[in-house]
Amino acid sequence: MKRLLLVLGVLLLFATEIFRVYFIMPFPGSQHRNTIDLAYFIDRNRLWLRIAGFVLVGYALLIHPAKRRNPYDTPRRKSSWPAIGLFIVAMLYAVVFYFFNYRFEADKMFHQPQQLTLADSAANQIPSNRLVIGLVVNNQAKAYPIQLIGYHHQVRDTLGSTPVMVTYCTVCRTGRVYVPLVRGRAEEFRLVGMDHFNAMFEDATTKSWWQQATGVAVAGPLKGERLAELPSGQYTLGEWLRLHPGSRIMQPDPADTAHYSNLGDYDDGTIKGSLEHRDSASWKPKSWVVGVLAGNNAKAYDWSSLNPYHPINDTIGNIPVLVYLPDSSNFHVWSRVINGKALSFKPTYREIFFQGLLDSTTNSFWTREGLCIDGPLKGQQLQPLQSYQEFWHSWSHFHPTTTQYNP
Repeated sequence: MKRLLLVLGVLLLFATEIFRVYFIMPFPGSQHRNTIDLAYFIDRNRLWLRIAGFVLVGYALLIHPAKRRNPYDTPRRKSSWPAIGLFIVAMLYAVVFYFFNYRFEADKMFHQPQQLTLADSAANQIPSNRLVIGLVVNNQAKAYPIQLIGYHHQVRDTLGSTPVMVTYCTVCRTGRVYVPLVRGRAEEFRLVGMDHFNAMFEDATTKSWWQQATGVAVAGPLKGERLAELPSGQYTLGEWLRLHPGSRIMQPDPADTAHYSNLGDYDDGTIKGSLEHRDSASWKPKSWVVGVLAGNNAKAYDWSSLNPYHPINDTIGNIPVLVYLPDSSNFHVWSRVINGKALSFKPTYREIFFQGLLDSTTNSFWTREGLCIDGPLKGQQLQPLQSYQEFWHSWSHFHPTTTQYNP
């Protein structure tokens, strides 16, 4: 009985520290199952689980060994090995406790910028070929380089009077921008771990856990609620500044230069490491796709099958869409409906030189930014649809009803 209680107590102590972090970090096998509820239970009850473990260990140590049956037996020399073994276990637990509470937790590994600096194009230090997440709110345009927010995972800012939470998960390649309000109240969030390889945040008030890719609370008192998402897009900085020349751009925080350099090859997918490296084959877990949301429907376009300058005329649900790559780094997804009529676009010889589009419906010419500059529809602007570039494993998991584009 003594040994059984001792073993159970030790196992409970170690399991509480290890599984609390294991289930919400990218350890082998940890992100493939639906264990978020169990992880949340362990996290919320870790103090009581520790107390239970210590009680079992303490009670086991207080149990006296059974008396010798024969009083004439020669007393055995008391061995010191049990005490040594218990000391080793205690030291090992102290090491596990330290690493799983102070080193392996997400917010201990990835820090928020100590100073958030945004500059105009004249003072900008970010190269024009770097990818950014861009958004426009209250007629203000800002760009956040993926190399920077990929390390921080979230950056808090304000555009006009609107607070924004710019987020990015490098393991899913998902950039999302949310309004950090929960039930109308400003909320603070910290990076707490992962759910199916996607970054997960914990709000300070209710301690609920929120998925980065969807903005949905997946555990805690607010489970099922959703953060409001703001329209955003991924572009090279040069493309973004063509669209919004007055935009301000987030600059590197000097305190995190070394962390940023680790993501130097992330934009083009050549970064080392299986979690963030691109698979150039089609429809593999780490293949890039363009995911499009149109109404209540989702569709994915394999990046490897998309050719620059060659637009794709498609329909998602009942919405005519246009998918267009003006080069090998940027993409645009628009509704191809103008004045209630669906246009059809095709590549032309002129298009290759001017990097624009020609619609065969009205023979109008459109720039790579979706603005008509010549023809009957001159002055019209194609309206963007919310789209993302991300890994196929992420898009297919968080949009289980998605369809796949077949060229």
